[in-house]
Amino acid sequence: MTKVHERFLKYVAFDTESDPDSESCPSSEKQKDLGYHLLDEMKSIGIQQIEMDANGYVYGVIPASDGCETYPKLAFIAHMDTSPDLSGANVKARIVKNYTGEPIVLNAEKNIILAPEDFEHLGQYVGDDLIVTDGTTLLGADNKAGIAEILTMAEVLIQSPDIKHGPIKIAFTPDEEIGRGADRFDLNKLDADFGYTVDGGELGELEYENFNAATAKIKINGSNIHPGSAKGKMKNALLIGMEFHQMLPAFENPAYTEAYEGFSHLNDFGGSVEEASMLYIIRDHDLELFNRKKSLFESAATFINQKYGANTVELGITDSYFNMKEKILPHFHLIENAQKAMEQLNIKPLIVPVRGGTDGARLSYMGLPCPNLFTGGHNFHGKYEYIPIQSMEKAVSVLIEIVKIYAQ
Repeated sequence: MTKVHERFLKYVAFDTESDPDSESCPSSEKQKDLGYHLLDEMKSIGIQQIEMDANGYVYGVIPASDGCETYPKLAFIAHMDTSPDLSGANVKARIVKNYTGEPIVLNAEKNIILAPEDFEHLGQYVGDDLIVTDGTTLLGADNKAGIAEILTMAEVLIQSPDIKHGPIKIAFTPDEEIGRGADRFDLNKLDADFGYTVDGGELGELEYENFNAATAKIKINGSNIHPGSAKGKMKNALLIGMEFHQMLPAFENPAYTEAYEGFSHLNDFGGSVEEASMLYIIRDHDLELFNRKKSLFESAATFINQKYGANTVELGITDSYFNMKEKILPHFHLIENAQKAMEQLNIKPLIVPVRGGTDGARLSYMGLPCPNLFTGGHNFHGKYEYIPIQSMEKAVSVLIEIVKIYAQ
């Protein structure tokens, strides 16, 4: 039987970075390279009805144990892409065995150090084996750890006929990191009653509240002219962009917020005097506050256009996903059973609001109630990302325990 971390280390060798500027699905064709590998692996494990559709979505089924065919059909879902925030190519992962609690030198040449004084959660894992990067890429535990955990669970179930279970559905999606993971998800093909995304963070995390999310794209149309004769004529798009940003609340910024506090985050800003662009993500758990944030963008754009002329600022706001809470509460057994599974394994459930989103949020609104379970990783989307092997193993155990509970 393949160990969960062995699977994971194979998957991170695939560069699956999604591309927010692409209109195709998947947004980067290289995501399918991992998809084809997963199909082969799923076949070798014994998963049935496997396929990858034209859009890069991978599906599979573990038929119910004899006598359990009418039990709830549970889906376990993860995503194949990694964040475009940092390169996922040429990932050089290594295992720090029996972590001592001291700083970990990821890259001596570039003086990149994973230190407990910067990341206090490292102290929880003294004695564990940590998978880290060399400090030049992200690791990819978000969400290749989830894929590894789901397929390890699948292998255990198939090789252990004494573990009774209902129908188990498996799906791996592209493009979750750019907000499109559920865009072309075929729920009819999945044919599940309930689901769990395995896309959370540290050991014990259980999430059924997430941000309401939107993206604001701004184009600023300036007017360039030689600075020696620019008086009364030049409109500097870069300076207008800075002015626009200053109209937003300074402390509604990710660097100043936590828990249920929302934010507007300037993710990209570039251009020239003639033309500039800005990309924001807008987040809030509270729908009223979320809509208020979007309205503030519209007010700022209106003000700038009144000041500098019509169409100086072109603003487009697109909703990405909404808080899944209202869709989960009518099916709260999903949370209670996940808690029960963790407690039976002596894992303390950490019910926290997601300061982000998952495919599960969109899927919940599409008709598949789908909270989020931990993978065990930390510091996603950056060079300090790491994951303890023991947390991955416990994630597999939780998935198996949930399956058992739904078969009781």
